[in-house]
Amino acid sequence: MDRIASFSIDHLKLELGLYVSRKDSRDGLTVTTFDLRMRRPNREPVMDTAALHTIEHLGATYLRNCPRKDEIVYFGPMGCRTGCYLVMFGDLTSKDVYDLVLNMCRFIIAYEGDIPGARPAECGNYLDQNLSMAKYYTRLYLDALEHSPHLEYGK
Repeated sequence: MDRIASFSIDHLKLELGLYVSRKDSRDGLTVTTFDLRMRRPNREPVMDTAALHTIEHLGATYLRNCPRKDEIVYFGPMGCRTGCYLVMFGDLTSKDVYDLVLNMCRFIIAYEGDIPGARPAECGNYLDQNLSMAKYYTRLYLDALEHSPHLEYGK
């Protein structure tokens, strides 16, 4: 089997950042997958599932309602719990979505109230939510992006 691209990245050197993970094209349409790396792999504790689940619900809610909502394909957590993937239509760079990701983070940090989609009929694990920890991890990530942005692997 071919080794997939994400396994070729040295996770021992990955910093918090916003990276292009891959680009896929077919029939003239390009889709770009972004790696929103919120924890340093193998050097920091991973996010707890409840916090990451809340980031997923709030991030997806923001992205599917923002001015660029028609470009959004998917937003969701990485299995390793060190970040999230954002998939968008277009041949994009990290700089193209930098402000979008900053605004999503600000939305999560400022959010108060019931978590969207956190009801039994809407979610398969609706009780597994933690807003305060979601805000904590998102605040750390936003600070890293604003003060020391890593927008390319290894840079």
